[in-house]
Amino acid sequence: KQILDRKRFQYTKDKIPEMNKFVVKTSASLSGVLHIGRLSDTVRGESVFRALKDAGVKSELIWVAENMDPMRKVPNGVPAKYRQYIGMPVTDIPDPFGCHKSYADHHTAKYFEILDEFVQTKMKKYSMREEYKKGNFRPYIKKIIQNAENVMKIQNKYRSAPLPLGWSPWQPVCENCGKIITTRVIKFENAKVHYKCEDYRFASEKADGCGHEGIDDPMKGNGKLAWKSEWAAQWAHWKVCSEGAGKEYQVPMSAWWVNAEIVERVLKFPMPVPIFYEHIMIDGEKMSASKGNIVYPADWLQTASAELLKFFYNKKLMKTRSFSWKDLPNMYDDYDRHEKVYFDEVKIENEKEREHMKRLYEISQLKKPRKNPDMAFSFAVMIAQAIPKNKFDKVLDTLKNTGHLGKLREGDTGFIKQRLEYAKNWAIKYAPEEYKIELRDKIYPDARKKLTNDQIQAVRDFTKELAKKNYREKELYDLFWDIAKKNGIKAPQLFQACYLILLGKERGPKLAPFILAIGKKKILDILKSV
Repeated sequence: KQILDRKRFQYTKDKIPEMNKFVVKTSASLSGVLHIGRLSDTVRGESVFRALKDAGVKSELIWVAENMDPMRKVPNGVPAKYRQYIGMPVTDIPDPFGCHKSYADHHTAKYFEILDEFVQTKMKKYSMREEYKKGNFRPYIKKIIQNAENVMKIQNKYRSAPLPLGWSPWQPVCENCGKIITTRVIKFENAKVHYKCEDYRFASEKADGCGHEGIDDPMKGNGKLAWKSEWAAQWAHWKVCSEGAGKEYQVPMSAWWVNAEIVERVLKFPMPVPIFYEHIMIDGEKMSASKGNIVYPADWLQTASAELLKFFYNKKLMKTRSFSWKDLPNMYDDYDRHEKVYFDEVKIENEKEREHMKRLYEISQLKKPRKNPDMAFSFAVMIAQAIPKNKFDKVLDTLKNTGHLGKLREGDTGFIKQRLEYAKNWAIKYAPEEYKIELRDKIYPDARKKLTNDQIQAVRDFTKELAKKNYREKELYDLFWDIAKKNGIKAPQLFQACYLILLGKERGPKLAPFILAIGKKKILDILKSV
């Protein structure tokens, strides 16, 4: 709505031109670790694109490889000899694995192998290196160079120390060694950049300059605009109406607002509507390889669907998102509840909230929404551990007996098997102890010592009643409470006693569905040993 209802520029009185197409831009730098946080920009951008499309306007989602960035250090798994390329644009570095034209192409291909699992939209993909080489940015380079004084004035408004005289909006690639970070601009004169290639020190590495002195013509495209000009040029070139950016760009001094003013005052195009978002936190901390808390997309897809990650990002589009593996069952419950609201199985009195929940679920889907079987993730975790994978018929029987499954529809078995697979992997890799199940054939050795006489009597009474008939989940749950009350204890004390006997610990999965999943006969055999 914000995008469609705009009338005027933010920094001038110019009117917003009539748009025949609304372009949402997303991008990625190809340096650094590919974790789930790197997907958030595109996931959120796609949601805005789909909202525009659903609003009935012609729209497009584009993806741009920011591949003029220099290599900052030699990553793990790359030969040490690649140190010679530190400081060179990643698109100009040979692929160390020998399967693509360049280092950048290799990582772009790997990136899209993952991204295509999470995004349904066919995006046009662009390379900044190719765009510069083709001359597609020439008009914007020319205009920024012609207005270099105005660009400097705009930048200086946001700086504590003004840019030096002779500042250049153009960063050339050294014609001798091919590096971009080492070219120190000596002067900017007659629309040409005079430079010397000198050493440049990153935080942990040094890019070696070759000492070459040269003159570069920006119109030939062998280099790039400074970021606080290039972003503006991208917006004007692709006619971008909206783009995502991390929360650090929301502050008044950031590159977003510098470029916003440049694009409006110099390039005469309205600044895009920003999608500012917080970066994902893991257990309250920023993801870091050194901390060992990186969540890789492949790890996510072993334990959860792509739709769940999209839901996670879309739910609080511009707010902090903190993820913990231990919270995955709660995330699934929230997602499943939104599904029930979408299909009108759960009533929400507040109409605005109901429409929001429906839309949130809908826009997080990769395909047309379908009603899935009612199978809570925590229940799937229990089933996946209790019933062998080759006993799928028993899984279906258990789901029917516990009221989770009615008549099977097309696609239901695929959903059930997939959720069981996710649940099994989560139980093995990430589940807290209370979710882990190791059922023995008789009472755990130390369990009896931890039980009171009242708990033991309650278990005996429960065992007798359980043997009498086949129970549904709700009936079994009520039986626990009745037996506990009869023996003068609270129901949680009876639950605790059963967990100690069956699993050797004081907490575990919901007991009624657990008993139905394992089977009454096996449970009775263990309980009778008390």
